Amino acid sequence: MGLGVFLVWWSIHQIPNTEFDAFKQALKTANYWLIFPVFLMLSTSHLLRALRWKLLMQPMGYSPSLPNTFFAVMIGYLANLAVPRLGEVLKCTILSKYEKVPAEKIVGTIVAERAFDVISLGIVFVLAFIFQFKEMINAFAKLKQFLALKPKDESSNEIYLYIKLGLLILVAFFLIWVIVTKKWKVFLIKTKEIFKGIFEGLSSALKLKQKNTFLFYSASIWILYLAGTWIGLYATKGTEANFSVAISCLAFASIGMIVTPGGVGAYAILLAYVLVENNIAYPLGIANGTLQWFAQCIIVLIVGFLCLIMLPIYNKKKVSIPN
Repeated sequence: MGLGVFLVWWSIHQIPNTEFDAFKQALKTANYWLIFPVFLMLSTSHLLRALRWKLLMQPMGYSPSLPNTFFAVMIGYLANLAVPRLGEVLKCTILSKYEKVPAEKIVGTIVAERAFDVISLGIVFVLAFIFQFKEMINAFAKLKQFLALKPKDESSNEIYLYIKLGLLILVAFFLIWVIVTKKWKVFLIKTKEIFKGIFEGLSSALKLKQKNTFLFYSASIWILYLAGTWIGLYATKGTEANFSVAISCLAFASIGMIVTPGGVGAYAILLAYVLVENNIAYPLGIANGTLQWFAQCIIVLIVGFLCLIMLPIYNKKKVSIPN
């Protein structure tokens, strides 16, 4: 998170004083009403993620309810804004608790989902190179400079060091307990069950009966991402662009979502790099990227918190309904 805050500060300070007024004016005159169609598109993409996730669990004999699956997806996104990858743990915990799906099997399906997302992002990059080869090459040159400037966050390194030491101590105590209590067989059986569950979750993608539906959900998710990015370019004056530019913006902005938690700082910078290569001034690019990132963040916060509230209410009603 410290890195993300630094990148926000750095991106704004890259704007020359003579052009800073253009940055502020772009945000002042932005069409904030466009957040609503983007809200609907991205919320729909999250719902499609829940439907796709349900499909991956079906070959294992599990069919969790759509509300609980959607709640898990959104609460996971909400958690990731604070702590990277915490959301993946919460998603497993929620479905394991409310739908009785073994957590180790859910882990396998999440890994399978991520593999398909990587393939989808790869396709987006291929399309970007087809439509904007020169601009993408130049933007990649800027990306190298961007990755080189990232500072080492010493405080974060210390925190991660303490976490690693804490985990090592826990593992050491656990192994000592296993040795003292002579529960090697139980430990080995449980370990085998966990790995078996993860493998079963991973292989569920190969056993899908509704492969076409799965591909439709996957394609629709990224089409909605693309449409949301394209509409977002029209939110600020001077950043309006064609569909091919939106594809390049989506490709680079997706890298930003990986570089920092929730894409804070990095999302706006990398989107601005693409716009600069399309003859759009850097201050306008940063303003538009900041606005698009903010819209996505607000969507996750609003829908995520609503799901957090609805999760216990829905399951309480679900339990109270007589069979």
